[in-house]
Amino acid sequence: MAYRHKDLLGLRELSKEEILFFLSSAQAFKDLNNSEVKKTRSLHGKTVINAFFENSTRTRVSFETGAKRLGADAINFSASQSSAQKGETLLDTIHNMEAMKTDIFVLRHPNSGAAQFVAQHSDACIVNAGDGLHEHPTQALLDLMTIQEHKGRLEGLTVVIIGDIFHSRVARSNIWAMKTLGMTVKLFGPPTMMPAHVDVFGCHVCKTMEEAIEGSDVIMMLRIQLERQDGSTPFPSTREYSKFFGLSSTRIKLANPNPIVLHPGPINRGVEINSDVVENPEVSVILNQVENGVAIRMAVLDILNRNRNS
Repeated sequence: MAYRHKDLLGLRELSKEEILFFLSSAQAFKDLNNSEVKKTRSLHGKTVINAFFENSTRTRVSFETGAKRLGADAINFSASQSSAQKGETLLDTIHNMEAMKTDIFVLRHPNSGAAQFVAQHSDACIVNAGDGLHEHPTQALLDLMTIQEHKGRLEGLTVVIIGDIFHSRVARSNIWAMKTLGMTVKLFGPPTMMPAHVDVFGCHVCKTMEEAIEGSDVIMMLRIQLERQDGSTPFPSTREYSKFFGLSSTRIKLANPNPIVLHPGPINRGVEINSDVVENPEVSVILNQVENGVAIRMAVLDILNRNRNS
């Protein structure tokens, strides 16, 4: 087995072989999900708790769906309805649920490093479902799986990531993994949404939307994360944002032949991406990302469980 750890906390430290192992493992689960009986017993008798301290739709539901299809008991935990609202610490919350013989925690938390902190103090498997401005590894894995399916390869492709780079843990996980896999990554977004030390990523930062899209095989659009702002809006208006940073069918024509468009969701239609792009089956692979998300998360849960029991 190429990946031998009990936790998945990020992709920055993973090797090419480890990343590709997750992608290849997910294919079997995608085949299962497309079969008449979408069930296996690899996690039979195991308990998976989705401990989400932030709101989520796609990530939480896909982890829950994946865990149930693997035969596990899947439980959703919401911080807004828990003792966390009474002052209970993160570690106390996890330890109390771990005492109920929980095998795997899927953790989403607003603080960077929360998943690693919990993993250091828990015998259960920990899956990082997004921590602060740090990483979102399973989102990047499903993005890579989608790209590989549609382009037939990963190495040598040029990807541009456009939008709120500063607040995007999705962008960070993708950048680390894509560079490890030999992909060229470009970045573009409003200066107010770009990290101060963006050069640490080793990516070319574009100055215009046209420069960003030209020569790209894959266009990844990011949502404006207003919930992570300090109360001020980092651009004059959504109309202006769409004019300078939004993706339209006309702009896509500047890309390399047969480009694909990804978006981690939720989509702000008419702001970062136009509806005619979202609904265009020739370029949009957004729903394919959602489908692959279940397969990737099933693979992650299955692999970590096997590692913990080996």
